[in-house]
Amino acid sequence: MKFIEDIFAKVRPNFEKGGKWEKFYYVYEAHETLFLAPNSTTSARGVQVRDAVDMKRMMMTVIIAMIPCLLFGIWNAGHQHFLAIGEVADLTDKLLMGGILVIPIVIVSYAVGLGIEFTFATIRKHEVNEGFLVTGMLIPLVMPASIPLWQVGLATAFAVIIGKEVFGGTGMNILNVALTARAFLYFAYPSQISGDVWSYIGDGQAVAGFSGATPLAIGAAAVEGTTPMVDMLNDSWTAGIYDFWNMFIGIMPGSIGETSTLMCLIGAAVLIITGVGSWKIIFSVFAGAFVMGTVCNMFGANEYMLLPAQYHLVIGGLAFGAVFMASDPVTAAQTETGKWIYGFLIGVLTIIIRVFNPAYPEGIMLAILLMNVFAPLIDFYVVGANKKRRLKRATV
Repeated sequence: MKFIEDIFAKVRPNFEKGGKWEKFYYVYEAHETLFLAPNSTTSARGVQVRDAVDMKRMMMTVIIAMIPCLLFGIWNAGHQHFLAIGEVADLTDKLLMGGILVIPIVIVSYAVGLGIEFTFATIRKHEVNEGFLVTGMLIPLVMPASIPLWQVGLATAFAVIIGKEVFGGTGMNILNVALTARAFLYFAYPSQISGDVWSYIGDGQAVAGFSGATPLAIGAAAVEGTTPMVDMLNDSWTAGIYDFWNMFIGIMPGSIGETSTLMCLIGAAVLIITGVGSWKIIFSVFAGAFVMGTVCNMFGANEYMLLPAQYHLVIGGLAFGAVFMASDPVTAAQTETGKWIYGFLIGVLTIIIRVFNPAYPEGIMLAILLMNVFAPLIDFYVVGANKKRRLKRATV
């Protein structure tokens, strides 16, 4: 630690007022506070209580919570590759192939996003926002391993500039930045982020009968068909690939970090134990999805609606969205009652979008973005109801 302190102390004069790199001071400050606790103090009088967890440490906690999803996603990307071409590979080969596919996506996301953040901080002369430490990891995890890198860079730039900076930076955006990037690609380049693109085949050739379709794509097909969706899942080209517990673990085609409900729940435990994530939002998203799935079972008009409710919890990105997207403290509801309503409606809307509109099989993305917009309205009415209840008690 002393070595790092000496390095920053040596170059600090160059970035301070009057130094030759003065205009890049906030870029320097962002790196310094990432490695070292800031030594600044407030000048206000009175008692001051200092919390050891600042914004950067909180963001690092979220990143740590995402590591299980990232590592599993790297392995699964390699596993799906060798499965698609019909080759047997060991753990090392799968991790190596997965790393070749996933790590460049992460690098592009951080390079483009942080580059834009540093540019805006230099122009506006304000501190670099810490929010992209998390967003830079979320964006790759909601992408398929086969996504072109230039599209990752374009989507990242769009999300950071249009989804955040135009609103004033971290803490001011109304939409989840990572989902804004995914939504941009979904509508701008649908062929690269939807359909049978989820398993990387490379220069090889897929084995006979192989399909890279996700369970959500199978569900979209079930809307127009007469075969029960559970049978469609069990009749997939590889026996057992869409078994419930296999999907819970996450060994199936899908976005890099979204396939494993188990890894998402491990991340949820980290966020809840550390107090960074809201267990009320996470739980209510799952509850809303299960309740709506059960209602669909009761009034099933198509085979997708008849899918057992518990299957909706392990397919697609519902678990990942509930844990890492819906609980975003900036775009989520802030009141305690509002969190229950906000999360429950996300779960309900996710299932409605899935089963009634096969054109948008991944309902969690649109559900969260829609509820991001309504979150302030939910809080407004919750606060209003609390005021009326207190006034009523005071006047009795």
